[in-house]
Amino acid sequence: MESDLARIMTHELRITESRIRTFHDLNAWKEGHKLVLMVYSTTGTFPKEELFGLVSQMRRCAISITSNIAEGFSRQSYKEKTQFYSISLGSITELQNQLLVARDVGFISEENYDKLAEQAIIVHKITNGLIRSSKSRNS
Repeated sequence: MESDLARIMTHELRITESRIRTFHDLNAWKEGHKLVLMVYSTTGTFPKEELFGLVSQMRRCAISITSNIAEGFSRQSYKEKTQFYSISLGSITELQNQLLVARDVGFISEENYDKLAEQAIIVHKITNGLIRSSKSRNS
C-alpha cells in the first residue's frame, strides 16, 4: 500500500514539476534567452563606432523577444497573450535582418552568422507554436 502511495506521489510531483509556472519555464523564452546571450557576446566584438548603431539595435531586438514572451505570459486573456507573442515574432524577424546586415558589412563571420540565424529560426518556430496554442485556446 505504501509503495502505491509513494508511486502516486512521485507521479504527481513529476506532473507538478513539469507544469509551466513562470515565463522562464516556456521553451520560447529559454531559447530566446540563449539568443540574447549569443547576440550580446557577438556584438561585443563590433567596432566601437557601432555602439549606438547596430549594436544597440540588435541588443534591443533580442531583449524585446524575451520581454514580450514574458509579458504575454502574464496576460490573462489568450488574445492578449497572442498579441505579445506576435510582437516577439516581429522582433525576431527584425533581428534576422540585422544579422544579415552585420554579416554583409563584415562584423560577423559566416560561421557565427549561421549559428545566430539557426538559433533565431528555432526561437521563431517555438514562438509560432506558442501563438498557435494561444489562438486555439481563444477559439
